[in-house]
Amino acid sequence: MAKSNAKKLREKLSREGKMNPVAKRSPFVFTDMRTRATKTKKDHIYQFKHKNHQSQDGNDGSFYFVS
Repeated sequence: MAKSNAKKLREKLSREGKMNPVAKRSPFVFTDMRTRATKTKKDHIYQFKHKNHQSQDGNDGSFYFVS
């Protein structure tokens, strides 16, 4: 893949012994600053879409009649 002009310039500066701009970057550049929203009511409903699946205590809401 080809190098960008900015990357070529950064490598040239570091070769010449000058300050590399990468060293001046803030540590917050790599953090994910997006806000996290809590689940909406609809998200909670869709999370439990299949209500009659086997649960941890064995009560899955189904029943069996023997006659």
